[in-house]
Amino acid sequence: MSPDALPTAAEMRETDRWAIEDVGIPSLDLMERAGAGLARTAAETGPTGPAVVLCGTGNNGGDGFVAARVLHDGGRDVRVVLVGDPARLTADAEANRRRLTVPVEGWTGAACLDGAGVAIDALLGTGFTGTLRDGPMADAVRALTEPSAPVVAADVPSGVDASTGEVAGPAVRASATATFHRAKPGLWIAPGKRHAGRVHVVDIGIPAGAPVAPTVSLIGADATERWPRREAGSTKFTSGHVLVCGGSLGLTGAPQLAAEGAMRAGAGYVTACVPASLSPVFETRLVEAMTFALPDEGGALTSAGAEAGLTEARRRGGALVVGPGFGRRDGSAALARELARRATVALVLDADGLNAHAGHLDSLAERAAPTVLTPHAGELARLLQTESAEVERRRLHHAREAAARADAIVVLKGDDTLVAEPDGRVAVSRGGAAALATAGTGDVLSGVVAAALASGLEPVAAAVAAAVELHRRAGIRAARDVGAAEGVIASDVIAA
Repeated sequence: MSPDALPTAAEMRETDRWAIEDVGIPSLDLMERAGAGLARTAAETGPTGPAVVLCGTGNNGGDGFVAARVLHDGGRDVRVVLVGDPARLTADAEANRRRLTVPVEGWTGAACLDGAGVAIDALLGTGFTGTLRDGPMADAVRALTEPSAPVVAADVPSGVDASTGEVAGPAVRASATATFHRAKPGLWIAPGKRHAGRVHVVDIGIPAGAPVAPTVSLIGADATERWPRREAGSTKFTSGHVLVCGGSLGLTGAPQLAAEGAMRAGAGYVTACVPASLSPVFETRLVEAMTFALPDEGGALTSAGAEAGLTEARRRGGALVVGPGFGRRDGSAALARELARRATVALVLDADGLNAHAGHLDSLAERAAPTVLTPHAGELARLLQTESAEVERRRLHHAREAAARADAIVVLKGDDTLVAEPDGRVAVSRGGAAALATAGTGDVLSGVVAAALASGLEPVAAAVAAAVELHRRAGIRAARDVGAAEGVIASDVIAA
């Protein structure tokens, strides 16, 4: 299993089973290492004051019992609280409860946390899905949603779906999560990501070789290593050609940013296909790119420009970006759909190029050339004809649904940008680039993705993931160069 793999709860259960039954590692040994790692994370996160360990009746609670013992043996004042019926403890959890030399209290309410220097959430673990019912467990989780002391979660914050990141009810707000063997998707995918705090991966002694191939992974730090480099014999044509089709009155900046993003990402030749009446605007700004005038009405592109745009794409090859600055007039939407339907080059649909396909998402599956969609939650909601809040609640599910229906790669933008393939595989961005939360950076990303596609970088999904990682790093560098994330604008990201 790759270090960047993010196994789901089911995939992790199978990995545990393999380690215990096929390799022969005692399950208590795995629990001991998990609990010791949990204790270390708790000591680092809340170094002073009593440690209050809230334990459930499953193996997650067993990890908590181990952590409590390790902390107590190290000289820490520890209180252990069992939330649930002691008779329902799993065998391994019961074995570690018996090893404790401190009393185990029952849950009596939020007062159990009074005076804590750090709280350990060992309540539910990776097996939890759905919504907590009212009762002591729900009360304990609610007590950790706005804690007075830092909280360290065991494997995954209670209330977060480890496999998807979905949060359907109360969920622990952790300062840090000690996750075992590998991080889980729910720690990196919103909204679960916002509950996880710092993620510490604890090695619990499972060797390489488990016959499990997780379908979700982090985009690796080495994702951009294969990005094409220009050599002595390279030309502007061998470096890749990108066409950007977009722009309308009041929205000329978006296609310019996409074109400049593509150039800075390595495209050797960029053509901006823009409204003829606005061509002087683009001629002034895009001095390193070609411009190609298309018919327009009142500064908005129309379906009359389809044939000319398709001819230019066939002549130049490479990759085509459709949508930045299109606006939402009927003629522009018709042009976006016609270009998507007939273009024989790799296609990146962004902004109003996506909105033009609301209600027409499945038509994209008829394309023969690669297709990449780069929506934010609102645009994906329109494509799937649902609500933006519903997309945000189930980001992994909806990214996968759109990718399967469109037979396309879907880049659902966010701090946890998801790159979803039609077969269900998903790569997750590490995020942490707050500077990208400003207008125009999505247009830059569409240009960077197109540059990767035009370069011939394969496979396509890996090329897109590399583009997402390059864009993320540029955002981080731009914040550093400017001095603060809040001061960054899209052109800073292009420069970076």
